[in-house]
Amino acid sequence: MDCLKKSSLFSLPIFLLYFSIILSFNNGVNASHKVFPGLQSTSTVDVKNVHRTGYHFQPPKNWINDPNAPMYYNGVYHLFYQYNPYGSVWGNIVWAHSVSTDLINWIPLEPGIYPSEVFDKYGTWSGSATILPNNKPIILYTGIVDAKNTQVQNYAIPADISDPFLRKWIKPDNNPLIVADVSINKTQFRDPTTCWLGQDGYWRTLIGSVWGKQGLAILYKSKNFMKWTKIQHPLHSVDGTGNWECPDFFPVLLHGTNGLDASYNKKNIKHVLKVSLDVTRFEYYTVGIYDTKKDRYIPDKTSIDGWKGLRLDYGNYYASKSFYDPSKNRRIMWGWANESDTVNDDIKKGWAGIQTIPRKLWLDPSGKQLVQWPVEELETFREQKVQLSNRKLNKGDKIEVKGITPAQADVEVTFSFSSLDKAEPFDPSWANLYAQDVCAIKGSTVQGGLGPFGLLTLASQNLEEYTPVFFRVFKTQDKYKVLMCSDASRSTLKNDKTMYKPSFAGYVDVDLTNKTLSLRSLIDHSVVESFGAGGKTCITSRVYPTLAIYDNAHLFVFNNGTETIKIKSLNAWTMGKPKMNWSFGHSSY
Repeated sequence: MDCLKKSSLFSLPIFLLYFSIILSFNNGVNASHKVFPGLQSTSTVDVKNVHRTGYHFQPPKNWINDPNAPMYYNGVYHLFYQYNPYGSVWGNIVWAHSVSTDLINWIPLEPGIYPSEVFDKYGTWSGSATILPNNKPIILYTGIVDAKNTQVQNYAIPADISDPFLRKWIKPDNNPLIVADVSINKTQFRDPTTCWLGQDGYWRTLIGSVWGKQGLAILYKSKNFMKWTKIQHPLHSVDGTGNWECPDFFPVLLHGTNGLDASYNKKNIKHVLKVSLDVTRFEYYTVGIYDTKKDRYIPDKTSIDGWKGLRLDYGNYYASKSFYDPSKNRRIMWGWANESDTVNDDIKKGWAGIQTIPRKLWLDPSGKQLVQWPVEELETFREQKVQLSNRKLNKGDKIEVKGITPAQADVEVTFSFSSLDKAEPFDPSWANLYAQDVCAIKGSTVQGGLGPFGLLTLASQNLEEYTPVFFRVFKTQDKYKVLMCSDASRSTLKNDKTMYKPSFAGYVDVDLTNKTLSLRSLIDHSVVESFGAGGKTCITSRVYPTLAIYDNAHLFVFNNGTETIKIKSLNAWTMGKPKMNWSFGHSSY
């Protein structure tokens, strides 16, 4: 079990069938478990570097998806993730493993977990890590036991706890630990969470599932971590939401930005329940109260529980997993950004999927939502810097940001305006639309009052291609409504009707008393991660320009509204590349 034999993966059945309801509102990307039997073992001959990221986590080739079991242990960060060693579509999945001391420079290792036993012969899917009180890490993960897609929950432990990198993991013979009973859909029963220790001395974990159309977070408890009992009722469930994948459940402080261990349960906290909805391919969460006596989670009345609820990210971001980092007293979230091009494109370029930049997260002072921000370590990649300040943008103006590498950059800008009077009325007929539908109607080229204004990222010189990230302020009867968009509809000249080029968008709950709005965008060749109002609203877009590549990419600041906008301050940096020794690890697969 200390190395991965290629023949063992080729023997994996290629007929795993998975829930594959793909609606038009499914974030436009293939489900992470969609099977391509004739393609999953098509080896990569020539990796295309165009559109490969420079400072995001991405192996040299092949398919990746969900981040698994991130953890901090004895001074080392561990990231496991779903990986296909033999192709750039989903299949042959193993748990690839990399380690780091700073979250941005990574060393790849051999796979930590891969199909090898009767309880995971047909697949090793997502899971989480827990650090036990004796400072011993343990991983719970989903195993596929047969061609009918029966899912069970297994555990793995380090073979050598003294190894600082925990290179080898073993799967004891008493697996599986958790098997679905007759009340559970055993083919939709996966992704155990990090466990937490209750005041009653019992460990608890959640497993995502569905019954009919009701999404479920099924709750199990154990005194010794080996024998688990299902609680009669789920921790939480919501009708009409479909299958819940990759659940995450953790406490947050009411005040401050510090993180908490999953087992923390004292005064002045809330709990967050996050689920990945298989049908929509978006990440939703609520803020609420965990009733430990009844083992139930109750979302606050300010949290919408369903498809129109809060999202971690309003763009191409899925299967996220958080962990507590005791070294800096923070909670960190990892997420996966799939490709928005086609399967044929992925095969031609030889790779698919990236991990987004890890984000620190905490509860907003309002108590209504989370705030997310790229981890501070990312700033060590900043190189050449350009600054702008007190520059006015009248309607139709655009200013080019020169002196950096726009295809690989970090941009922070604060906009100000003198009045809210020109904010456009919010059309009542939009009340039942999603924000991205409104963005599609009111794009960056549609002149407005207060907005649209923002950045034109990955732009060609004459704007044949560009991905605008911008704000537009509306006025309702009793308040102002801020729309934030990341619009990929003009991102490429490639004429492929199957390519997904959405107008991603979310609303920003922000106080406009000071008449300012801030935006940060991480631009990296084929990905634009944006953070509005200090991280209250986050949007990730995947784009594939044909002209705006490498040194031919440009960055502009623009305003297309009648209200004059001032660039109060803008700081932009060329971003360097991480030190990743990919010469071993993946190359030996």
